[in-house]
Amino acid sequence: MAAAVHTAAHRHLLLIDLLKRVSRSFFLTLNVLPRCVRDQIGLAYLFARAADTIADTDLIDRERRLLFLEQFRHQFETDEVSWSEVHAIQAAVAPHQVESAERRLLEQLEDCFRLYLELEDDDQARIRTLMGTLTNGMVMDLQSFPGDNQSRLTALPALENLDRYTYYVAGCVGEFWTGMMCAHLPALAAWDEKRMAAVGVRFGKGLQLTNILKDLPRDLQRGRCYMPASLLQEAGLTPSDLLRNDNLPKAKPVLDKLVRLALEHLDQGWLYTLAIPRREVRLRLACMWPILFAGATLQRIAASPDWLDATANLKMPKGQVYRIMALTTLTGGCGYVGTAMWGRLRKQVG
Repeated sequence: MAAAVHTAAHRHLLLIDLLKRVSRSFFLTLNVLPRCVRDQIGLAYLFARAADTIADTDLIDRERRLLFLEQFRHQFETDEVSWSEVHAIQAAVAPHQVESAERRLLEQLEDCFRLYLELEDDDQARIRTLMGTLTNGMVMDLQSFPGDNQSRLTALPALENLDRYTYYVAGCVGEFWTGMMCAHLPALAAWDEKRMAAVGVRFGKGLQLTNILKDLPRDLQRGRCYMPASLLQEAGLTPSDLLRNDNLPKAKPVLDKLVRLALEHLDQGWLYTLAIPRREVRLRLACMWPILFAGATLQRIAASPDWLDATANLKMPKGQVYRIMALTTLTGGCGYVGTAMWGRLRKQVG
């Protein structure tokens, strides 16, 4: 493949280009991070998106997707990459991508692995651990939801299943993030890495639970109900009842409970952020932004009369995104300013 002859410098440029294409918002956050950790965090993000794309390619049958996920995970379980397996994943999955960014990512997957092999051994080990856990979440997703449309709608059984899922797909990122930052930033030398990693897990869970609540109506159309069946049963509901927006009043107590849980996780994320020394402005901003964005999203969810309508737009407006970024940047990641913003958003959620 042509990718095999790319130089390290060329692969680095490809990494930057891929990040811009795959997620402009993540690229902005990545750019604010200290330079010494950008490649590692960027690569980890691209690997996570690649695995997620494999899992979500409905045009490939479920068993083959599980096989490709296992092959993808296998690349992180040994010291060598099986290029034949990487090429097989590319050939099978890339042509089915409607979004050009996902297709480009899979086409350049070999370059991502070559950059990964150029990282320091400890950084490779951190990404290896992360990808082992993240792919557990994607396998859990495919095994928990046997259908791909609302006619085969299935819910996670209980709150502990949702908690485990949010750990697999986001909480573990908090552990990875903490380990990577502690390894490369002398300013965090005083941190108790194990304790802060546990707080980072809560941080990640809060962000993921916010995304689950925002995307729930569209996930229901795909046969996936992340709202636990046990909570729905307490409210006298079944998963299929959530397909109708007129059932929102009955579903509201369940929604409110999960919103409160997300807020509790994000409160821990805010404590995590304030524990970052003030002089590490870039790292503070990279943690502040997603929490404040999540708070604004939860506010829109909690106030929406159309939360169960799959056509409703629950994303925060771009103008609000830019205002949050501008104010926190101009004040240098000031804890007082940020905490006032977080407190106001939290109060608006109710």
